Order: sequence, then structure tokens, then C-alpha cells
Amino acid sequence: MEIKNIFSLGELFERVQLQNIFPDNKTFVDCIPKSKLSFIQERYEHEKNNKGFGLSHFVHEHFLLPKDPSSGFVSNPGRPIIRHIGKLWDVLTRQPETAIGSLIGLPFPYVVPGGRFREIYYWDSYFTMLGLQVSGRVDLIENMVDNFSYLIDTIGYIPNGNRTYYLGRSQPPFFACMVQLLGEEKSEKILVKYLPQLEKEYNFWMQGRNEISNKNPFIRRVVLMPDGNILNHYWDENDTPRPESFKEDVELARSAKDKKAMYRHLRAAAESGWDFSSRWFKDKKDFSTIHTTEIIPVDLNCLLFNLEKTIEKGYSLSGDLSYAEEFETLASKRAQAIEKYCWNEKMGFYFDFEYIENKQKDSFSLASAFPLFFNIASEAQAEKVAMNLKEKFVSQGGMITTTETTNQQWDSPNGWAPLQWVTIQGLINYNHIEPANELTIKWKNLNMKVYQNTGKMMEKYNVVVTDLTAGGGEYPAQDGFGWTNGVFLALKKRNN
Repeated sequence: MEIKNIFSLGELFERVQLQNIFPDNKTFVDCIPKSKLSFIQERYEHEKNNKGFGLSHFVHEHFLLPKDPSSGFVSNPGRPIIRHIGKLWDVLTRQPETAIGSLIGLPFPYVVPGGRFREIYYWDSYFTMLGLQVSGRVDLIENMVDNFSYLIDTIGYIPNGNRTYYLGRSQPPFFACMVQLLGEEKSEKILVKYLPQLEKEYNFWMQGRNEISNKNPFIRRVVLMPDGNILNHYWDENDTPRPESFKEDVELARSAKDKKAMYRHLRAAAESGWDFSSRWFKDKKDFSTIHTTEIIPVDLNCLLFNLEKTIEKGYSLSGDLSYAEEFETLASKRAQAIEKYCWNEKMGFYFDFEYIENKQKDSFSLASAFPLFFNIASEAQAEKVAMNLKEKFVSQGGMITTTETTNQQWDSPNGWAPLQWVTIQGLINYNHIEPANELTIKWKNLNMKVYQNTGKMMEKYNVVVTDLTAGGGEYPAQDGFGWTNGVFLALKKRNN
């Protein structure tokens, strides 16, 4: 696969991003070069010192700006919210196209989140699929699963999104959940069909597991724990500023002693999907103390537990019981390690683990709901987690993301659809029906209130002060919005 990355333009790229030619750095990396990058680079070197050279003019001369497809859709707050979402599926659907600029072509139709997000995103897509299932759009669910299978087969993993500047990192591994969801509509035997891709996904996350040692305790995304167990952390193959957030990354790293380490931590946090949160900071109020790659996230390891269990199920269905037993053992060991390193009996909550310091983090976050979502917690543990959620997280419009109030979008006062779903489903799994229903009502009411006021479904919401849409963040609130639509429909169906 040919990789065309505007980032390779060096000085030209840096000047465009740092001089605010486009207020949003993502705009330039989504541009389409009108000619080969080598030619553009040559013209830049020839012209840049000329009297009257204009950088903005040069960029517009040599690049086509990204355009969102015209749908003719007009939001109408008077339209019932279910009809609004139903109409949006087609608006947010992109048809197959070949690679162009930084876009990685995909063979089947897919749903994008909306707004500035013009491409498919990995973990967003699972929560979008929940709504597609309610809408009876099994065709789109299957198309998206097949697109992710294509990415696994051609790239070796599912990148953050289908853009070349996202290569080097993935996102929370929800592919197994997607296949399971498709299996609900087709047959659980669908697991056998996607077993090769499920294993390739697993091998990507576990790459290096046979080489780690006490002298070299982590390689890429795998970490050797003190007791010999292997757990995972987030990572990125690159240690440079993210092209789509170049200026922000450069400015944050300006005073860093080790800029490459800082960039790696930023990229790893982007792989987590929680970009950004005090959860990844040593000092919860200081962004510059980010140290993502030194943290064992509880939610990531729960997702990999589910991947192991899904592969186990696939092998059982295929009749290969020896491999099924192998993955059952791997899942069991991971569950035990999650309990050992992430469960805090005194606090009655799950926490991320800082393996460099060999201690638990003390950040309260909704990542603690993942052991309930995947049925890893015991009944007693689930009871304590539920109590903490009620006391520390429940707000007027749903659940805050962490108990820290910062200007980071994955902290309080913001609430996010995927984490509402994981938490509510986790509570239901352990028969905490009443609090799950209360949370469902709070979240749905907030979604409907904002929709009635704006005609839009948002990427995130302020769940503390519900007269606002959202607070904090790396970029302005977007409308659309794939995973919000999906979770709303799924909760609406369950709560009826």
C-alpha cells in the first residue's frame, strides 16, 4: 500500500501547521495534493524565498481542501429524534473509494462520526453499530466489519482511522464486539468466518510477547508484569508530533526534557481514544506530566480478555478444541492479572496500574466499568463498583468520565455515549437494574434536551450543567454524531 503523507513535506508542512494557515491542523493533512508531493516540495524550495511569497496562496495553489459530501440534509429540531437519527445514517454513510491523499481506501460502505471526522474510526464504529442494529441496517454492520477485516488483512491491524497519518497506532480493540454483534443478527457461527482476522488482531496487540524479559520488560504493547503475567498498554510506533494535531503537540513538548517520549505518550493516549484525560497524567492538573505508555489500563485489558474469549469461542465452534483451550487459559490468566493489579479491595474500585512505579494509579474513571461490561468482576466486586459509581460519578445528565474537573475533554464535566453504554450494560450484567434505568433516563433526557435546543446530536455532553452541551476539549463539539446516535437508539429500545 502506497503511503502518501503530507507530513513528509518537512519545513512546508511545519510552517503551514504552526502559522495557522488552517485553524484546525487536521484540515491540511486531509487536503489532496494536486500533483506529486515531490513536485510540490521542489516548487516550495524554489519559491519560498521569493519576494512576495505567500504561504497560504501556495498551499491553495497546490492542494485541494477537504470537502464534506453534500447531502442536502437540514436539521429540524421539530422532527422526532428517532426520525432524525434514521435520516442521518445515510448522511453519515460514505461509499467505497480508492485511496487519495491521506485517505486509505475501503472496499465497502461505512459510517463516519460526522463533523471534522471524515473517515471511519475504530472504536466509534462499534457504538455506531448498536444503533444500526436497532435501525435494521445489518448490511452496514456487515460492511463495516468487512472493512475492518480488510484493514487487518492489508495493514496488519485496524488503525485509529483510515488515514495514513493514523498509521502506527490503533484504538481500543472492539473488533471482537463488532463480530459478536453481527453474530446476533446472523449466527454465532459467524465467529468462525472472522477467526483469521480476530487472531491477526490479537497478534498485533501481543506482538513482542515472546521476546520480553526481565531485562526488557515491555515491547510495543505488551508488558511483562512482576509475577510473569503479560498485560498490555497503549503505544504508537512513532515518537513525533501527530500530523493532525501538530501545533498542539509541539507547543506542549516545547519545555519537555525528552520530546520524543512526550510525543509517544501523546500518541499512545490517542490510541486509547481518551485523548485527553487526567487519567494519563502523573499530576492530574498538569498536561505536561502525561505518561500514557507507563500505564496498564484496566479497560484495554478487559477488551483483550474479550478478544481471547471470542477467539476461544470461534475455535470451539470450528471444532478445534486444543486451540480453544489455549485461549481459554490465556483469558483466565488475564482475568486473574486484572484482579491482581487493577482491583483495589479497600477502595472497592478498579484502577489503572503504573508498572514503572509498580503501583496502582489513584484516578477514578469509568474505565472501572469495563470489568462489569465483560463479566470479569465478582458479584461482590460489582456491588462495590456500583456503589462508587453512584456516589462519585452520577450527575444530572448521566455519568462523568473521571472525578477530576479539568479542561481535558475526557474528564468531568463531560459525559460520552460509549462510556454511558458500557457502564449501564455493566450494571445490568450484575442485576443492578434500577441504577441502570436511572442512568439511561438521565442520558436520554440530556440528548433530547440538547437536540430540541440545537437540532443536533453531539459528540459529548456536559452532564453536570445540562444547560450546556459540553466543556473542555481538544476541538469544538461536533454534530452528527455516530456513536451518540447509536447508543441513544440502543438505550431507547432497551428502555421501552
